[in-house]
Amino acid sequence: MKIYNTLSGQKEEFQPRGKPVTMYVCGVTVYSSSHIGHAMSYIIFDTIRRYLEFRGYPVRYVQNFTDIDDKIINRANELGIPAMDLAKRYIDEFLADSDALNIRRADIYPRATEEIPKIITVISGLIEKGYAYQSGGDVYFRIKKAEGYGKLSHQSPDQMIAGVRVEGTGKEHPLDFALWKGAKPGEPSWPSPWGDGRPGWHIECSAMSLKYLGDTIDIHGGGYDLVFPHHENEIAQSESLTGSVPFVRYWLHNGLLQFGAEKMSKSLGNLVTIRELLRQHTADSLRLFVLSSHYRNPLTFSEEAIDAAERGMERIRQALTIQPETGSSQIIDAPFRQKFIEAMDDDFNTPQAVAVLFDLVREINRGCETKQNVAGARETLRELAGVLGFSLKGKSGPSLDAVPFIELLVKTREDLRKAKQWALADHLRKELAERGIIIEDTPQGSRWKQSG
Repeated sequence: MKIYNTLSGQKEEFQPRGKPVTMYVCGVTVYSSSHIGHAMSYIIFDTIRRYLEFRGYPVRYVQNFTDIDDKIINRANELGIPAMDLAKRYIDEFLADSDALNIRRADIYPRATEEIPKIITVISGLIEKGYAYQSGGDVYFRIKKAEGYGKLSHQSPDQMIAGVRVEGTGKEHPLDFALWKGAKPGEPSWPSPWGDGRPGWHIECSAMSLKYLGDTIDIHGGGYDLVFPHHENEIAQSESLTGSVPFVRYWLHNGLLQFGAEKMSKSLGNLVTIRELLRQHTADSLRLFVLSSHYRNPLTFSEEAIDAAERGMERIRQALTIQPETGSSQIIDAPFRQKFIEAMDDDFNTPQAVAVLFDLVREINRGCETKQNVAGARETLRELAGVLGFSLKGKSGPSLDAVPFIELLVKTREDLRKAKQWALADHLRKELAERGIIIEDTPQGSRWKQSG
């Protein structure tokens, strides 16, 4: 298995430190509803996690919440509610949205406000080692002392200064960044050796990953927009504290979701929330839309693309609900499984893996037409679709867990028809129709499909 590492700029053989594979993904800042740009990132890393487990790697997955931040404070003040109440509201909403998207829960969801003691310990350690300094009520990281600063974004400090807005006073260097921010009137704060205040954004992820996953983690993920400054600063903090032990073995960054020509973001206001999308489309359609593009590429959202993904998912669902033939000739599914693995082993090439699913769908449909046994191929399709995280639920139809029971009822209706129990057979057909299951009687026997 090979993975593209942002740090080296090339694909590398995946060799985790041991078991479990440790994986940290930067979470959302919870000041408003999450949008489908967020969904894109977490669908991608959910799929990567699922595939690693499919390949026999147990995974310990951590995803944080930034629940104290200028944006949270400002929004809470606008609404006239405590910042912690606002954060909790949107944490709960994010988790519900993730469940609706069939994104598996992280093993741990640390929150910045619950990790203040660890954050203070990390900052104190950086001060003791000379990598951080106090300036008034603030504490800053000293970037000139950090060896290799800029190695993730492949930039020099001079290039960084030209590309960012430099804020703050009392710094030794314009790029020095805040580890601790002194308290301001009316804002949430916590006691510390440097006075009341709150943590800076970058130190939160270093402290939480160190606490829950150790000094070196296997995979660190996030959107491409986090490479600099956030992930660059995480490396500087973490490796300075631990004595240059590699903080992360493989840095993975997903491309960004665009709405027209611009990145979809809360600050630009050009977003579609997860809940808005799910009112019109299935979770699987969004996942297929995302996975049909390579995770490192930018992706442009459109209603037409989501509609096309919806139709694609219906083709997969229909192939899985066709009654299997019982002929002696059986479809050989091994080549499809192998091609799927080859695609995903090549830096999680989901577009190619999705193409394999549709190749298998065509083979199943062809097999049904020629009266082959497609049962094994269907099971392979169901398994591989599950590896990519598809729930295989229609807009209002049954999950695949219900399929065996539906097929039993269809078979029972056929038996009733053969016994000339027409009234009972019609009653069963009507009951199924009321639940969105349409039966079609063909010369080859009864078939069923979801309505709509």
